Amino acid sequence: MYKTGIILLVALQFFSCYSIQKKESLEKTPNVLIIYPDQLRRYSASFWSESQYINDVVGEPDPVRTPNIDKIAKNGVVFTNAVSNFPLCSPARGMLLSGLYPEQNGIWNNCRTGRGESLKDDIPTITDMFFSAGYNTAYFGKCHWLKNDPLFNEYGNYVGTTKPPGGQYLNKYDTYVPPGKSRHSIEYFYQSVKDEHYDPLVFSNDPNAIDGKKDGELHRPKVFTPKNESDKIIQYLKNDRGQRDSNKPFFIMWSINPPHNPWNEKNTDMEMFHKYYDKEKVPQLDSLLIRDNADLLKGDYARFYFANVTSVDKYIGMVLDELKKMGVLDNTIVILSSDHGEMLASHGKEGKNTFETEALAVPFIIHWPRGLKGGKISDVLLSVPDVLPTTMALAGLRQYIPAKVQGVDFSKKLFGSENDLFKEPEGVLIMLNNSRGIHTKVYTLCIHEKKSSNDKKNIELLDVYLYNNLKDPYQLKKIPIEDIPEVANKLLGILGKELKRTNDPWYKKGKHKDIIFYPS
Repeated sequence: MYKTGIILLVALQFFSCYSIQKKESLEKTPNVLIIYPDQLRRYSASFWSESQYINDVVGEPDPVRTPNIDKIAKNGVVFTNAVSNFPLCSPARGMLLSGLYPEQNGIWNNCRTGRGESLKDDIPTITDMFFSAGYNTAYFGKCHWLKNDPLFNEYGNYVGTTKPPGGQYLNKYDTYVPPGKSRHSIEYFYQSVKDEHYDPLVFSNDPNAIDGKKDGELHRPKVFTPKNESDKIIQYLKNDRGQRDSNKPFFIMWSINPPHNPWNEKNTDMEMFHKYYDKEKVPQLDSLLIRDNADLLKGDYARFYFANVTSVDKYIGMVLDELKKMGVLDNTIVILSSDHGEMLASHGKEGKNTFETEALAVPFIIHWPRGLKGGKISDVLLSVPDVLPTTMALAGLRQYIPAKVQGVDFSKKLFGSENDLFKEPEGVLIMLNNSRGIHTKVYTLCIHEKKSSNDKKNIELLDVYLYNNLKDPYQLKKIPIEDIPEVANKLLGILGKELKRTNDPWYKKGKHKDIIFYPS
C-alpha cells in the first residue's frame, strides 16, 4: 500500500510538472493573426497624417478614420515600401499563401468562370506549414484561389459533379473550397463568397456557425461580412464549443471583402457613411479626393470606399479587443496587409490591375509587443511572397519553410540581428498579365505589350517607360528610358535577374531580349 502511494505521488508530480511546462511553452509560442482586407490602399489609414509618419508618405495620406489600425501601427512596425507584385485578387492571394510567384503557384489571373487558374494542390502553403508545426489553423472570409467549376445544384449547395443535380456555378468570380487538398490543412473553415457585403454566400465546416448546415451547404446570414466574420472569429477565440485545441497556439487568416467594390448604399456601412463622409459632413468631394490626378466626376464612390474602410477598422478593433481580454494580444503576431491598393479615380481609373503606385502600394504592419519593439518604421522593399517566410521565421519556425519558397525572410532585419547577413532587395518584380516591371524606392520601370491589330499571334511592345515616384508620386509624367539611360539600364538588369529567379514565362521564352538584360 505504501509503495502504491509513492508511485501515485511521483506520477502526480510528473504530470503536474508536464502540465506546467506545457503551459509555459504555450505562453512563449506566439499566436498569429493575418488580417487581409481586399483592395485597401496603403495610405487609407489616419495614422499616416500624424507627425511621426507624414514624412514617409509619398504624396498625400487619405482623409479617413481608422483608430484601431492606428493603434497597431503605433505599437508595431510599419513598412513604408510594401507593394503587391501582381495587383489583382487571386494572383496576390496565390503568392501570399505559397511564398511563390505565379509560374510556380498556378495563378496568373483572377480565378473565375472560363479560366483554368487555380492554386496548385500539391504545393505547401502557409496554412499547411503552421499546421505541420502544431498550430490550430483557421480561415475566415474570402478565398478566391480555386478554379471555378459548375459543381453546385440549383440551390447553391456543393454536390461535386457537373452532372445533374450538379452543373451549376455558385458565382462568376469565386467558388467554394471543398474539404481536401485544396483547403490546405485549414482545420476551422468559414468562407464568404460573392462581392455583396450584406448578402455573402457562406460555407463552413462548423455546423453551429451556419444554422446546423453541413460543410458545402449554402448559408446566407444576411449580415455585413466584416461584422459577421468578426463575430465568428471572437467565438473561435473564446472556444466555448471546442472549436480549437486550447493546448495549441492558433494561426488565423481573416480575408475581409470590403472595401472592395461594389460601392453603393446597398453594400456600404451607411452608419459610418453618414457619421463621417456624407455631403453634410464633407460637402466638397475634393476634400476626400485630395490628389492632383483624381477625376472628381469618376470618384464619387470615394465616400462609400472610405466608409467601408472605417467600418472594417471597427470590426478589426473588436477582434483585437477580444485578444486583449484573453491576455494573448501581446504574444500574437498581428499582420495587417492587403492584396492590392485602389486607384480611387486617379487617372480616371477605379480598382487595380495597373502599375500606378496607388494600385501597387499596400499597407503592411506587424504588431507583436512580446517580440518586436513598437513604434518603428521600416523602409525595406517588401512584397507579397515575402510574407510567408517572414511570418514563419518570426514565429520561430524557419525550419518548416521549404527551400523552394521564393520570398525573402525579413525576420533578421526586424529582430535587428546586425551580425546576420541580410541583403535587401534592390527592386521588386511587378507584373500584370501582359506586363512586367521593377519597383524600387524611387522608380517604377514599366514594360507593357499588346497583340498586334493585324496579327493576333504577334506580340508587339506597347510602351516602355519609367516613373520617378518621389518627384512624381501620382505618375503624371512618363519618362522614356532614353532620358535616363543609366537608371533604366540598372533596372532592366534587375528585371532580367528577377524574371530568371522566378522562372517567369518571359525569361523562359527570352521575350524582349533587345531591351531586358537577362543573365547569361
